Amino acid sequence: MNSAADGPEAEPRLAAFRQGLQQLGWSDGNNVRFDIRWGANDVELERKFAAELVALAPDLILAAGTLSVAALQRLTQTLPIVFCNVADPVGAGFVDSLARPGGSTTGFTLFEYTISAKWLEILKEIVPGLKRAAVLRDPSNPAAIAQFGVIQAAAQSLGVDLRPISIIGADAMERAIVKFADGSAGGLVVTPSATESFHRGLIVRLAAQHRLPAVYPFRVWAMDGGLISYGSDSVEQFRRVAAYVDRILKGEKPADLPVQAPTKYELVINLKTAKALDITVPPTLLARADEVIE
Repeated sequence: MNSAADGPEAEPRLAAFRQGLQQLGWSDGNNVRFDIRWGANDVELERKFAAELVALAPDLILAAGTLSVAALQRLTQTLPIVFCNVADPVGAGFVDSLARPGGSTTGFTLFEYTISAKWLEILKEIVPGLKRAAVLRDPSNPAAIAQFGVIQAAAQSLGVDLRPISIIGADAMERAIVKFADGSAGGLVVTPSATESFHRGLIVRLAAQHRLPAVYPFRVWAMDGGLISYGSDSVEQFRRVAAYVDRILKGEKPADLPVQAPTKYELVINLKTAKALDITVPPTLLARADEVIE
């Protein structure tokens, strides 16, 4: 698991996975045993725990997030690995292709690149006067370049000037956001990565402090005070991944199971934050929301 054990989505994700397996006839302590490690998006912890799990010689390893899969693949090319919440498994070199993964690794992607444009479109819809947008991205994330390219293409048609801000440290990020906020009609697009998740509290606080409307990649950001989020249901992914675990434990090979994209995306709006920013959310956007936080 790439989160901390006490993270806001840690237990719901694990519970969804257990429930999915139980529905398929697998029961912890009965016909299957779980050994769980919480990597907390820390590179060294991920590598340490990957080594511990590989040494146990399990029948299969479930890996959440890019760092987890990378750490595991450094150690084994034979143990079956099923991943979820990975942005770009092909770009990261985890699989040969989405349709034919090859090797011993397969799983579920975090999103399709086309939704990167939706982040900017939604931000423009909630703030029609938006003229400038900073895109927070992790330069070490294999998906970062393609994400920015899709957002950039959307920006041209929406009449929005983009500025990329690379997350290479909390201090540098804060300085860049403060500098960007010293202008008019600006907003933030926060792309998904382990680094952004680690700095979630700081990013949400800076957006509020500098009165920057921002769109985020997951529901948990809006729950933590972000203005609006749009992204895949990461908890649902853990329920879906149980089907692949079941099939591999019953003898199928990861190489024969295509990598799957999310089937469910959710839009969450925080009206309390909108009010604090003096933003009136359009009724059409509210009507499309899967959840409204008041």
